[in-house]
Amino acid sequence: MQATAYTYDSETRSGSVLLDDGTPVSFDATAFDAGGLRLLRPGQRVRIEVRGEGDEREITLVTLQTF
Repeated sequence: MQATAYTYDSETRSGSVLLDDGTPVSFDATAFDAGGLRLLRPGQRVRIEVRGEGDEREITLVTLQTF
């Protein structure tokens, strides 16, 4: 699934993304570390993997979207 980076805190390695429908979804350091990234800037397109749906949705991986 694709999304756009919305927020990122380099100290906690957590933040949030906006899904293409505008829904914000938070991610934690575990999901960030799983993608092997070192930095994330708001506005970057990312690929995410999620588990669950609705309010139970959890991001398990955040990595850059490549074409």
